[in-house]
Amino acid sequence: MAFLFDSFANWKTYAGEKKLTLVQVVLEYEQTQKNRTEAEIWNGLHTAWQVMKEAVHTGLTEEMTSRSGMVNNGAKKVYNYPKAVLSKEFQNLISRALAAKEVNSCMGRIVAAPTAGASGIMPGVLFTLQEIHHIDDQQILEAMLLAAGVALIMEQKASIAGAVGGCQAETGTAAAMGSAAIVFCLGGNTDQIFNAVAITVQCMLGLVCDPVAGLVEVPCIVRNASAAAIANSSAQIALANVSSVIPVDEVIEAMGEIGASMETRYKETALGGLAATKTGQAIAKRVLIHDIEVLPDQPEM
Repeated sequence: MAFLFDSFANWKTYAGEKKLTLVQVVLEYEQTQKNRTEAEIWNGLHTAWQVMKEAVHTGLTEEMTSRSGMVNNGAKKVYNYPKAVLSKEFQNLISRALAAKEVNSCMGRIVAAPTAGASGIMPGVLFTLQEIHHIDDQQILEAMLLAAGVALIMEQKASIAGAVGGCQAETGTAAAMGSAAIVFCLGGNTDQIFNAVAITVQCMLGLVCDPVAGLVEVPCIVRNASAAAIANSSAQIALANVSSVIPVDEVIEAMGEIGASMETRYKETALGGLAATKTGQAIAKRVLIHDIEVLPDQPEM
């Protein structure tokens, strides 16, 4: 029986007892629970990585304007802006996260990692990490498999869905996945990887899901960029052995408790937060009218 990803503590214990790496535990799970061969798993990860990179490229080179008008080539504007706030690497990170998420909002091909609403975070993080540190593709694929293990536990102990736990569940989980992947690729040990997850989630607790007009565009896209930044800052902290103080399993339990107590209007319903502002309501009305107007004429009965 493979490990069923009920907690981070048990993941570490299981790996130690079976003399497996964290990645090998996830690989075993995929083989036994999903009936996939090892070759199928690696091929699937390779395909996902190619789609992630293509989404980044598409978002930075092609026209990215959504039907609502709320998406208007923001990623390219950030990528090409002549002055970097911190460094060109940081500017690249932010623009790539924006780019992949804009592709999703413009009905392009993305990888839900773990959800479509958070689909810019892992591409932005991994693309930039590989570029800076010259990490080979195989290690990136292993990092993706590790990140999948992180998401499995967070899904069980809390949620990865905005409709259940708010945006902390979607972008928070993706950022935690990205932070764990960074620490893994840079040689961090199990405790550092899990500490990165804990620190990341601590930074995102309570984030609501309030999409304007019910579309996964505003503020979802910019939150992908900020989550990518948090993933990197948390990885930097964890690699330096700065403790999260609260153990990772307890942090995720807190995330679940907060999500459960969050009011419905803050859970992807577009009834609260930014969606309920005067401008948000005006956009929703305009988008609804536009959608009605573009419907084809219906034949008379």
